[in-house]
Amino acid sequence: MGPGAIVEPDHTLFRVWAPRARRIELEILSPEPGASPRVTKLAMEPEEGGWYRARLGGGLSGARYQYLLDGERRRPDPASRSQPEGVHGPSEIVDPAAFEWRHSSPVRPQSELVFYELHVGTFTAEGTFDAAARALDRLVELGVTAVELMPVAAFAGARNWGYDGVSWFAPQASYGGPDGLRRFVDVAHGLGLTVILDVVYNHLGPEGNYLAEYGPYFTKRHATPWGDALNFDGPPAESEPVREQVRAAAAMWIDEYHIDGLRLDAVHAIADDSPRHLIAELTESLHELGRRLGRAVHVIAESDLGDVRVIEEPLAGAQAWGCDAQWSDDLHHALHALATGERARYYVDFGRASELARAICDGYVFTGERSIFRGAPFGTPSKQLPGERFVVCAQNHDQIGNRARGERLGQLRPGCEHAVAAAYLCAPFLPLLFMGEEHAEPAPFLYFTDFGDPALAEAVTKGRRREFDHVEVPDPQDPDTFLRSKIDLSLGEVGRHAGVRRWYRALLQLRREHLALRALDKSRTDARADDAASALWVRRWREGAEAIFFLSLSPEPARLFGPAPRRGRWRIALDAGDAHFSGPSGARLIDRDGAPEVELPGFGALVCTSE
Repeated sequence: MGPGAIVEPDHTLFRVWAPRARRIELEILSPEPGASPRVTKLAMEPEEGGWYRARLGGGLSGARYQYLLDGERRRPDPASRSQPEGVHGPSEIVDPAAFEWRHSSPVRPQSELVFYELHVGTFTAEGTFDAAARALDRLVELGVTAVELMPVAAFAGARNWGYDGVSWFAPQASYGGPDGLRRFVDVAHGLGLTVILDVVYNHLGPEGNYLAEYGPYFTKRHATPWGDALNFDGPPAESEPVREQVRAAAAMWIDEYHIDGLRLDAVHAIADDSPRHLIAELTESLHELGRRLGRAVHVIAESDLGDVRVIEEPLAGAQAWGCDAQWSDDLHHALHALATGERARYYVDFGRASELARAICDGYVFTGERSIFRGAPFGTPSKQLPGERFVVCAQNHDQIGNRARGERLGQLRPGCEHAVAAAYLCAPFLPLLFMGEEHAEPAPFLYFTDFGDPALAEAVTKGRRREFDHVEVPDPQDPDTFLRSKIDLSLGEVGRHAGVRRWYRALLQLRREHLALRALDKSRTDARADDAASALWVRRWREGAEAIFFLSLSPEPARLFGPAPRRGRWRIALDAGDAHFSGPSGARLIDRDGAPEVELPGFGALVCTSE
């Protein structure tokens, strides 16, 4: 039986791990009209290993409760399913069986996933699960097959990226809470969309985090960017209950919310020297849960390790973690540095078209070569792994929001959107769009918070300004910083924005319908780059079907000489310069006895297929 308030047909069971408490009392809060809540108090029974339990009969769904630690401190449940009054308030009992599901998870192979990453608070004006659900048909029409929600675990205040969550089990109340998330998932499934949820198991937020009062959830053995690490590898009596609760939280999203998979935030920041890493254990348990439920469960890692063990299949005695896929930072960095000319921080290792070509063919750019940024050899060979193990993008929440002013690519390098989109959508990997990218959204995606602790709020504001002392940084605590980050989906229906959206839709349709692009086959992918011109072509083929992409990732015109098709001649399938797409015009395809010569405008993109 897992932690938290577990609703059974005739009773509710409460379980909490609290080895640091001498005694714990459960308080049930019954609302009284016009008066303070009536409190029913019950001493919890201690169990082996620092666990406490209590059992109450009757229907308690919707009731609020809290734990009284040692008769002094009232705290929410660490495994609360709902925090309707915020992270400092009482928890709410939630009965998952009370929700009536109308739709099942779509049956779709992983190779067909096209992700759309969205932040619930800024995806719509309302900033709720229900409002986001009403906009999902736009994504289906675009060609998206999977929605990836940024973290929704309860955080302090009403606005946050989600990476300051403090409750592994409770969906954020200001978004719509548990039922709001269930309605969102149900609508998505009704439209045929897979739902992936971003979860954070490498740290907790700084406000509303009461775990240390319950038990040794944290350890000083490891340091992280956020302070002491979560205790995943201490003595088993201390670390196993922490691991157990992570496994339980992850399983809850799959089982009780019908989520189809999890994106694991920054697995490289999870400190674990155990014989078997937490991520390997978690991935195995989620796959087993999927088998019991009769549906696929996708486990996707964000990893900065450059190590294929994260996504290799686990074998007997091997150290592979077995994740189904990982975010490919190498391809993003290669594409961003090439298109923008930026070379600061980790971009110092990138900037040539040949690096982008290597990423498209292999998955990683660094496979053991020396990295200037890291000052050491980095990466492992990745060419042998199937394309569906890599998630690629041109933009995501990190790469935009961690900038001082949250600029998107269209603001950094105006006019680059068409070529950039074609560059990663032509690759034999799983593509990820960041919300608004499909219509060249001009709004920034800024870093925003809503901490209630005045000292913490001031520290966050000063820390952000100190990090970017060379530019003026929007105050994360200012509500306007959050409001400026909201996108406008209606822009995709007007002017140039509509043209960019049509370009994305056409690329995704071609990817879906063309045999050579539909198969994520790296062994049938070739790419050649002209570093001097910052241009490249990418050719993919399969069973007589063949496509080639000619791309300029510079504002300057380029000329490329491509290979002859294996049979027939090349014909233009898509030209970003068509008025329909509002992209850079002037591309020319010149047939030289079957082999093409292509002239491209700056940031031009031309897609050809063989006749």
